[in-house]
Amino acid sequence: MKSSQAPFSVPSASRAKWSAPPAFARPLILAVIGFGLGLALSGCQNTGLEDFTGSISSSANDRLPTNEAELRRYADDWGRRYEQAPANKKAGMNYARALRALDQHAQAVAVLQGLAIKYPKDNEILGTYGKALADDGRLQEAAEVLPRAHTPERPNWSILSAQGSVADQLGDHTQAQAYYAAALKIVPEQPEVLSNLGLSYALSRQLPLAEKTLRDAASEPSADMRVRQNLALILALQGKFSDAEVILRRDLSPVDAATNVAQIRQMIAQSNTWSQIQKLDKKVPKNHVAASE
Repeated sequence: MKSSQAPFSVPSASRAKWSAPPAFARPLILAVIGFGLGLALSGCQNTGLEDFTGSISSSANDRLPTNEAELRRYADDWGRRYEQAPANKKAGMNYARALRALDQHAQAVAVLQGLAIKYPKDNEILGTYGKALADDGRLQEAAEVLPRAHTPERPNWSILSAQGSVADQLGDHTQAQAYYAAALKIVPEQPEVLSNLGLSYALSRQLPLAEKTLRDAASEPSADMRVRQNLALILALQGKFSDAEVILRRDLSPVDAATNVAQIRQMIAQSNTWSQIQKLDKKVPKNHVAASE
């Protein structure tokens, strides 16, 4: 999950090449080592929850630019419109989405909080507000806001997945997996939800099951780079470096893929993760199946 992974917002050429050590890898590696550290389940760890768990479609949302310079101009444009009419939903939502894509999470929360006060029953605003709170690390607040963005009678898979991401970050992996299972009943085989679920299994010490679930996610035609990155990470954590590199080459050059796998390998070696992973493998029952099956 990251969740979602994440984590950024808009995959683009300027963001496709990971930094060293890979930002997406560090939280999950630390979580596997520490068995309790949180993980922002939003893809490659620079994406907001809205992007990884699926955005709530609306005519109020224009498509975000994929070029960073264009994204900043987009943010400036909608920021001016928002300043002129702070009660305008479209202006506020588009401005907040751009801010989140630029990792300006606190500012996005402020904008969305204002909209939520003006439109207290608008599910789209509440859903985006809850996800922005999670992006900003305000997890308890996110856990309180997100349930208000849908109802048991009309559940929204995107909100359920976001709730799962928040629960995982709060350490309640059982509850998180229940949220993902509920989302998958609405959108079976949805790759982002499966990816979140796979990362949740990794956090709950079930690496083989995490790999199976992420392979299922990556096999879906609509799976994107973030899903494959998560699969590569889980493969690397199990010592399957060649397999991880093959997966990464779908989106990165051979040199970049090899470099990122080497960086993950170095992090694992330095933290003495191997003995812990081997102990986990012995404890995992062989008859586990993914929740989506």
